[in-house]
Amino acid sequence: MKRIILLGYMGAGKTTVGKQLARTIGLPFYDLDWYIENRMHRTVRQIFDDRGETGFRRVEHNMLHEVAEFEDIVISCGGGTPCFADNMDYMNAQGETIYLKASPDVLCRHLHMGHTVRPILQGKEGDELREFVTSQLALREPYYSKARHTVDVSLLDTSDKIKQTVQQIITLLQLNPDNEEVDD
Repeated sequence: MKRIILLGYMGAGKTTVGKQLARTIGLPFYDLDWYIENRMHRTVRQIFDDRGETGFRRVEHNMLHEVAEFEDIVISCGGGTPCFADNMDYMNAQGETIYLKASPDVLCRHLHMGHTVRPILQGKEGDELREFVTSQLALREPYYSKARHTVDVSLLDTSDKIKQTVQQIITLLQLNPDNEEVDD
């Protein structure tokens, strides 16, 4: 049984890397935000608007506990997931946690390249965006650094760079592409 849980700040590439990793090792992929939206029949934004951050974090916590019980999966978490309740300790107990670590500059470039609208970033550009990301990352780093593994991600702007990151994770976890652990 294998559970691989990717975490890190928004724009680190958790979903992109997670999808490719799951495809490469033959496991299903779950994005926690997408899972929440499918189960709740509401967008994350709508849940935030209706219940506030505290209400959303409660839903997120419950859905994390649900999806992390699945076997043989790759999960990508929202950027804030590890920072609330006992989520980080729970994820470490459930599987292999991997922090996709990137500098604020790299994160800003990823966020600029991304096609997803992120309400928390609306209206922020240039120095204001960089300051926001730097501040948020500093607050979240103590939680992210509790992951079992850390992978530094450079700009994931080509499929080759994404594949290299996936290969690095496979090597780190001593997996074969067919999802078998390698014995030493």
